[in-house]
Amino acid sequence: MSFTRQLFWETRKSRDSATFTGSYQTLGSALSNAASLIKIVNDSAVDIDISTDGTNDHDFIPANGFTLYDVTANTTQEGGSIFIKKGTQFYVKGSASTGSVYLVAQYVRRTGE
Repeated sequence: MSFTRQLFWETRKSRDSATFTGSYQTLGSALSNAASLIKIVNDSAVDIDISTDGTNDHDFIPANGFTLYDVTANTTQEGGSIFIKKGTQFYVKGSASTGSVYLVAQYVRRTGE
């Protein structure tokens, strides 16, 4: 049996911006797998901050913007790929508005053919 690496999708995560309080809130559930690609789409009418610890601002996404973290696009000097750790929880902070924020995660799994 030969093995191959295949790309899979986690279920899309989201938060309605009408629920924003100005404090960090979870953006869906924590990652179920080590992610190779994360896309966060801010389809709301307000700028948002993104965090992975719920306290510190790690990134900023303007209203109606998005960010893409393609962490496995390149390998490390040691020859391996970089992944976003399984169990990572993303948080979002902004003022109440219209629209939603979405998180899309892709992960790689070794499978048998």
